Amino acid sequence: MINLPPAAIFILGAFLIPFLKGRAKQAYLLLIPVIAFTDLIYMQEGMHFVYKFLDYNLIFARVDKLSMVFGYVFVIMAFAGILYALHVKNDGEHMASFFYIGSSLGAVFAGDLFTLFIFWEIMAFSSVFLIWYQKEKAALDAGFRYILVHIFGGLCLLGGIILHLANTGSIEFGLTEYGSLASYLILIGFILNAAVPPLSAWLSDAYPEATVTGAVFLTAYTTKTAVYVLARAFPGVEILVWLGAVMAVYGVIYAVLENDIRRLLAYHIISQVGYMVAGVGIGTTLAINGSSAHAFCHILYKALLFMGAGAVIYMTGKRKLTELGGVYKTMPITLILYMVGGFSISAVPLFSGFVSKSMVVAASAESHLSLAWLMLVLASSGTFLHTGLKLPYFTFFAKDSGIRAKEPPLNMLLGMGFLAFLCIFIGVYPAVLYNILPYPAEFVPYTGQHISETLQILLFTALGFFLLLRHLAGTPTISLDTDWFYRKGAKAFVWFINNPIANFSKLTEKIFFDKIPSSLARFVRYPGEVERRSPVGTAVLLATIFLLIYFIIFIRR
Repeated sequence: MINLPPAAIFILGAFLIPFLKGRAKQAYLLLIPVIAFTDLIYMQEGMHFVYKFLDYNLIFARVDKLSMVFGYVFVIMAFAGILYALHVKNDGEHMASFFYIGSSLGAVFAGDLFTLFIFWEIMAFSSVFLIWYQKEKAALDAGFRYILVHIFGGLCLLGGIILHLANTGSIEFGLTEYGSLASYLILIGFILNAAVPPLSAWLSDAYPEATVTGAVFLTAYTTKTAVYVLARAFPGVEILVWLGAVMAVYGVIYAVLENDIRRLLAYHIISQVGYMVAGVGIGTTLAINGSSAHAFCHILYKALLFMGAGAVIYMTGKRKLTELGGVYKTMPITLILYMVGGFSISAVPLFSGFVSKSMVVAASAESHLSLAWLMLVLASSGTFLHTGLKLPYFTFFAKDSGIRAKEPPLNMLLGMGFLAFLCIFIGVYPAVLYNILPYPAEFVPYTGQHISETLQILLFTALGFFLLLRHLAGTPTISLDTDWFYRKGAKAFVWFINNPIANFSKLTEKIFFDKIPSSLARFVRYPGEVERRSPVGTAVLLATIFLLIYFIIFIRR
């Protein structure tokens, strides 16, 4: 029997946080995801918590294998992220995290479009506080841009839902026929949250400005919730194949240019989500399994990477590759745990990324999508180059910066260690993951051919890295992404409103409400009047003029 929607456990649980102190609060924070995971274990397939609203059914718990695989990893990530953030004293940040986790789970288990939209918007408005709680100008500015972009995406989604309801009479959330205006708007709302270029700059702009612990939660939920809804509504839509392939390469290219360690990792979120979006577009059972498996693994290793980068920032106060170096001497445990994430995202054998990413690549080959296959393979090489080699080399090794920071607090190391264990465990025993995928998984990752091909790519990438090492060093530059257009466009729009439009408005007001009435008033003064104008006379004259124009235009027809 299902006891409670997982979303409710986190959302309702958030309200008790301010009333607890010390160890009791820490225990409570960790207890909530444990309760939620237990709740998931006892969930039964089907529609639960169905409520009648007007003539429609609102479904808060649609349980099947697709929703469960995302539900499991969301709750596991919640436990790891909360453990990593236990030292945080800000109750508001903890509450924002709980609302964010809960709303993401609500979106995953939503069985109708209205319920999905409600949780979709809660997810956007709760997550922005994880950025704003950094309390720096850059964070505040990035947060405002973040929420404005997501409001736009939410409006597109709502418009699509309303049109879909008008066309079909149904609000059921499921397979959506692609080709109508409603489907286009819904798809735009989904791919914006998936960070598909050119609608992706909000991610690389905002995530690096979030709090150290808030960024860890941000990496896990928004984009992966988008992957889930795409898999639910638009499997097999061909345009997603090419959008995903472009994402995979796009994120890697921008990572080349980055000097900020969290911006570099943020661009690799875009790249890795590209594999998932491409898998949804391919639409075969292997591809959908691959997208789901890769979303599961990505949440774990990307959170681990952001934890490692966050630990460095938290202990050193530095976030640029050009400001770091030699940190391994005093932070060796952080280095080792980070490298587990680096090997996982790079699809090194015996790590989680190897058993998930290869499913999507194999699906593209089986579907004879040669160009997409090539783009995904090239992106994999670039991922290892920058996340697995460049970032750890210039952060922990390279030229000694003289920084002698110690290891982060124990809870941060435990959170990293927990995720590192899962990355290795899934890489060694992929059946644990494959058994919970939406379709029966017959994929075998550990074949001689697959291992040899992967090792060749990784070794040649490593060789290229060390040969070109001097050219790959970070430089203190700023990369311009597609957000340049709406940043400049917004400024141009404000200038246009404040200058030409405002001046034109003042001019017309002066002409039509000052000059013309004062001139015409001379002809409508009553006898004996010299200075005082007659408003009645002016009104009569203007009415006469309009009537004359009307007769000239319409009567003559």
